[in-house]
Amino acid sequence: MPLTVIVTRDVEARYRGFLTSVMLEVSAGVYVAPDMSSGVRKRVWAVVSHWWETLRRGSLVMVWRDKAATGHLHIETLGEAPKKIVDADGVLLVKRE
Repeated sequence: MPLTVIVTRDVEARYRGFLTSVMLEVSAGVYVAPDMSSGVRKRVWAVVSHWWETLRRGSLVMVWRDKAATGHLHIETLGEAPKKIVDADGVLLVKRE
């Protein structure tokens, strides 16, 4: 079960209440879960995605370890341009799509 990180910016208080029920808030708007299963991660993202589609305020970024992805990291975003990790001659970069 991989580490999962969610970063929120300018979102309603409901996100904080929900995310702190399943993750640790290590800094304002930064939530981590050291052993979140993929099923729980998908359900958490489904909830915050639904809220974001309804409220359309702020942004969220979720990152987790994915051995099949470039750099072994996967990124999901809401309220920001989609991003992906690319390998530029051994240096990992984040590319906005």
